[in-house]
Amino acid sequence: MHDLLPSAVTSMLFDLDGTLVDTAADFAAVLDEMTRSAGVPAVSPGAVHQTVSNGARALVELAFGINEEDPHFKELHKTLLALYGKTIPQTRSTLYPGMDKLLLLLEERGIPWGVVTNKPEQFSIPLLQSLGIRERCQTLICPEHVTFTKPHPEPLLLACTQLGCQPSAGVYVGDHPRDISAGQQAGMYTIAAAYGYLPPSPPVAQWGANMIVKRVDDIIAWLEPDAKNP
Repeated sequence: MHDLLPSAVTSMLFDLDGTLVDTAADFAAVLDEMTRSAGVPAVSPGAVHQTVSNGARALVELAFGINEEDPHFKELHKTLLALYGKTIPQTRSTLYPGMDKLLLLLEERGIPWGVVTNKPEQFSIPLLQSLGIRERCQTLICPEHVTFTKPHPEPLLLACTQLGCQPSAGVYVGDHPRDISAGQQAGMYTIAAAYGYLPPSPPVAQWGANMIVKRVDDIIAWLEPDAKNP
């Protein structure tokens, strides 16, 4: 880990689901439709929150209790992705409270920001468009753009290159241990978003992040110590 003065920050990158955007409502709606159709028990909102960051395959496993070896898995996974894609134009997803304020602060200070996600481009781009922030996002790195995805540092290093910023002066914010691991390996300052979709284990205090925040306003307070936050 390395320290980084707020005044020295030259870029800020965000994980997408559970960090920049609260997308759980869309996935919960899709799983409700699928489990109802299949006649199996519904998935609790809490379980969805703990699983979203692990992707669509993990959600299929959660809802139907099967793994990728099951002959029905592939079709269920395909169905989940198709249904999810249809939700995006009328997404229930929202920026986390305080996030637009943070993005505006970064823009006012001339600090470029972007998204580094393991979510496929076919969903990431329309989601950012539906939320009205695609044009503001100065780099978007998805699995299609790299050889290795997080926790490998390649996506973060590519984003820093695209922004023209040194990783050592960059910040990566994420809600999963893989985010913090990727940020550390890239040589970035890491912030664990404890307001996001935290997995059941390990506890966030054990991820090794430079900072843990319980709300987005904590990042604003770090960047601007004199700012008045609720």
